[in-house]
Amino acid sequence: MKTVGFFNNKGGVGKTTLVYHVAWMLGLLGQRVLAVDLDPQANLTSMFLPEERLEAIWEQTPRPTLHGAVAPQFRGVGDIAVAAIEPVHERVGLLAGDLELARFEDQLALAWPSAGDGDERAFRVLSAFARVIAEAGAAFEADLALVDVGPNLGALNRAALLACDHIVVPLGADLFSLQGLRNMGPTLRDWREGWARRREKNPDPGLALPAGTIAPIGYVVMRHSVLAGRPARAFSKWIARIPGQYRHFMLNQPATEETETSADPNQIARLKDYRSLMPLAQEARKPMFLLRPADGAFGGHQAAVTACHEDFAALAGEIAGRVAAG
Repeated sequence: MKTVGFFNNKGGVGKTTLVYHVAWMLGLLGQRVLAVDLDPQANLTSMFLPEERLEAIWEQTPRPTLHGAVAPQFRGVGDIAVAAIEPVHERVGLLAGDLELARFEDQLALAWPSAGDGDERAFRVLSAFARVIAEAGAAFEADLALVDVGPNLGALNRAALLACDHIVVPLGADLFSLQGLRNMGPTLRDWREGWARRREKNPDPGLALPAGTIAPIGYVVMRHSVLAGRPARAFSKWIARIPGQYRHFMLNQPATEETETSADPNQIARLKDYRSLMPLAQEARKPMFLLRPADGAFGGHQAAVTACHEDFAALAGEIAGRVAAG
């Protein structure tokens, strides 16, 4: 199983919606997928599960969530527990998120320098998310795990992303997403290099540590308006700057001149704003590309649903291909 993180430290770009739809589409295309919600806001979980199920989960002790699986390790009363997998589709499972995950931020921050000193428990804490994901993926016989993380560069996200083999960067067509690249790229390189140095000091060779490669496989331009088949002018000026900024800050390569992103091999896809489809999908509790007339998607909406299906099928296929090649 390969693990793919979806991350941008600028919030509001549509990251969680992207993970939700890609997980569904990969499942429909025949892949076995484990969706992993490591954002303490648990928005991905709330997209997959109705409120009644969420309430039932969060009232249990221990909770059948990611928090419940790693809590013994963080409390110092044992190692990780077996994670509960919520069935979403015959080929899509969910490791449910939990607002309680935010409580582990301080321990993860303290474990980072301690691992540099060879402290065994620090390695167990830092690798807890990765080990839970790996064990759940094996149990589900998953081909891919898709990890949703919050929009920050904190210790919890560091541990979450170190569990990932690859990373996809969702980008809005705006100044703030470009600034996010400036922050993300150098930070991810620091995390990779820091983890590689620490791994050499692991005192327990039997402890399965993640490789922490976090290798970028590309970006997805999100939620821009389209006129006459092209991004509207207000968005196009920012989109033209993405290829060079991505190369420079994410890949640490010389920046290119402004260019059309369709010519950029680092662009995985460009997704327009589907406007009224998203509210319909939220009401129907299903992906936009599975909406039917009974869900309110009638008339011109059906053409938009078909186009959305084509867009996400191409996107999911491209992500799977890049992961396999990487």
